[in-house]
Amino acid sequence: MAQHAERTHHLTFNTDGRPHPLVNSLAVITFVLGAIAVISSAFNSLHLLSSWTGLVGIFTGGYGQFISATTAERFVLIIGLGMSAVGFYIGVAHGGLTGGLW
Repeated sequence: MAQHAERTHHLTFNTDGRPHPLVNSLAVITFVLGAIAVISSAFNSLHLLSSWTGLVGIFTGGYGQFISATTAERFVLIIGLGMSAVGFYIGVAHGGLTGGLW
């Protein structure tokens, strides 16, 4: 007789069974900032947005990597850090953090 295997896959960053609200928040914030930085870097006129969100995403992701506890958190942080860095570099190439304002 065939046995039914129950699927226990859950979308969670806490694979060790303990809550990590600060690191989870940093991972989500880094991912969102990275997505904003990459999307806005496609437009030359949004270089201020892409460079600043990329820079903030790099710092939040770096701190999140420093205090992360699980592999799932690190995975999301690295993806967000990569997107933030790409958005930051393209934003700087299009005009920089000040955009010629100073």
